Amino acid sequence: MRIAPALSRLVAPIIAAGVLVGGCGQIPPATTASPGAEAVTGPSVRNAQSAIPGSLRPGTVFRNPASGRNEMVVADISRTAVLIGDSQSEPTSSWPRRALASLGYEVHFCGRGGTGFVASNGATGNYIDALQHGDWLLPYGSPPLVVIEGGGNDASRGASDAQISANAERLIASIRQRYPDARLAMVGTLARGTANGGGRRSEVNTLLGTVAARNSIPFVGVGDWLTRYNLTNSMADGVHMNPAGHTALGLLLAGRLDDLGFRSAGNGQAGSGQAGSVSAGSVQAESGSTESAAGR
Repeated sequence: MRIAPALSRLVAPIIAAGVLVGGCGQIPPATTASPGAEAVTGPSVRNAQSAIPGSLRPGTVFRNPASGRNEMVVADISRTAVLIGDSQSEPTSSWPRRALASLGYEVHFCGRGGTGFVASNGATGNYIDALQHGDWLLPYGSPPLVVIEGGGNDASRGASDAQISANAERLIASIRQRYPDARLAMVGTLARGTANGGGRRSEVNTLLGTVAARNSIPFVGVGDWLTRYNLTNSMADGVHMNPAGHTALGLLLAGRLDDLGFRSAGNGQAGSGQAGSVSAGSVQAESGSTESAAGR
């Protein structure tokens, strides 16, 4: 792995990213606009006959005539990565958002803490139910990349392998139907690894890798990253990262996605990146990783 050059390429854009763009999660109250009218408070919901999507301001909710679902207008769909995830991804400075931003994407987040492929938090359904019920909104248009992250809440709440696999398959099928031209990637469940107390979280990470391979989707397994990269001291609690941890994991994930060819078009040359605390020896020992380049 090219550690030093990669760090110089990735650290600057991650720091510069600052507060990253978020799109889904909580949906603001919407009002129905008449043809040509502008929203007064919050985004407006417009019918296909009411306006041309290209003329709508970012944040406007637009009813897609093809799907019949409300979707969010974003500033530049051609540089937007859709990120579906849980509390690991929800913070605006989270490690998955940092990774995508450093590779040149605007991030449109769809998800909520406490959810997963099976788990819901009461107000927001699990990933596939939330999508179908409109608990969060996909962006209008055709993004180049959709990243699905998760599994921690499914692990802690006793979801079975069969339940997780079935809902993951449903979500993948729905995303592919909605965005047939988008590339997909999956990120597993952050954990300590099976030999270091990762338990069910590491098991779910491996399961998601199997689902990704079955669907020819590139997969980044993170089921042992906390211990592999000595990041247990960079945690805010037993599950989530503190700011330093988000920065370190953001560098690691950016490197993996970069190696899999997911750098945004026009955002420099591909390369790999590592967190500052990662040693060359630990990088060289990654041949047994559950990461996969299937579907490239």
